[in-house]
This record gives sequence, structure tokens and C-alpha cells, in this order.
Amino acid sequence: MSRIGNKVIIVPTNVKVELKGNVAHVSGDKGKLEVVIPHFISLDMETEGHITVKRANEIKTTKQAHGTTRALLHNAIVGVSEGFTRKLELVGIGYRASMQGKAVKLEVGYSHDTVIEPVEGSTIAVLNPTTIEVSGYSKHAVGQTAANIRAVREPEPYLGKGIKYAGEHIIRKEGKRAGAKK
Repeated sequence: MSRIGNKVIIVPTNVKVELKGNVAHVSGDKGKLEVVIPHFISLDMETEGHITVKRANEIKTTKQAHGTTRALLHNAIVGVSEGFTRKLELVGIGYRASMQGKAVKLEVGYSHDTVIEPVEGSTIAVLNPTTIEVSGYSKHAVGQTAANIRAVREPEPYLGKGIKYAGEHIIRKEGKRAGAKK
């Protein structure tokens, strides 16, 4: 039984959800998103402000798609009403970020600067030279843009230098000198 799939989705008043064929069109203050609904999943939108996701049968793949479809629809509703944000931190001597139009320019120890463009549905803001904030209405776009920025210089385990998510814990390793026997 899918516990996620059985949860009722509460739709805010400023969000409009329309089902056309097998595509749910979600629109709100921040933007518009589309969620593809599999043919064996149905949406019950009879009660005002509530959506219930129902499945046609008890086959394993149908149960899996039940929870996934409900999560995708919920993320779309939250995205167009509130939006998503992800913060990244640059750790290292001389590491800094700056805006270059809509893109972010990263100086992270390479011989050249790296420019990362945001994925459609997300925006990048540099709060200070060592903090980047990615925000937008699409959870997928925000996560992908943040992952693209982090992939430029992933944090290393010895000194923790690199680009990490805010609040991310980097597991540290001790170096050769610290572990050597005397």
C-alpha cells in the first residue's frame, strides 16, 4: 500500500489545476507546470481544494507510480504557489562567485573561470561571494541547477574545500601524517 499516494493534496486558493487528457496543468502566481498522469492513475477533484490520487489496480508498478504521481503533482502545486530554494556555499581560499547576467561565474581554483547558466524554471542569485541561492517554481530545475553548480568543484574529504549545499555534512578523512604511527 502506498502511504504517500493515499495522502490528500490540499490545493491553495491561488493555484488552478486542470486535467486535460492525461496531463494535469498546474498554474499559480510563480508560473505554470505540467504533470503527466499515467493511464492507470486517476485524479479525484470533486471536493473543492482537495485532490485525491487513485490507482486502477494492485499491480506492483501501478503502486509505485501511484506514490510518484502524487509526489510530482504535489511538488508542482507547491512550486507554483511558494517556489523552491537551494543554497550553496563555497569553501576554500580564493573561492568566490559573481553574477554574469543571469548566469553565475565561479572562481574555484581552476586556471579559468566557470560560467553556469540556470536551467529554465530557475534563477540564480549570489548573496555574497561565498553563498549562492538557486530558486524557482520547478523543483526539478532548481535541483538540477544546484547540482550543476556543485559539480564544478565537489567538496573533498580532507580539507572540505569545494562547493557544498548549505547544511551538508562532509565526512572528513584524516591525512597520511595524522594516521602515521610514531
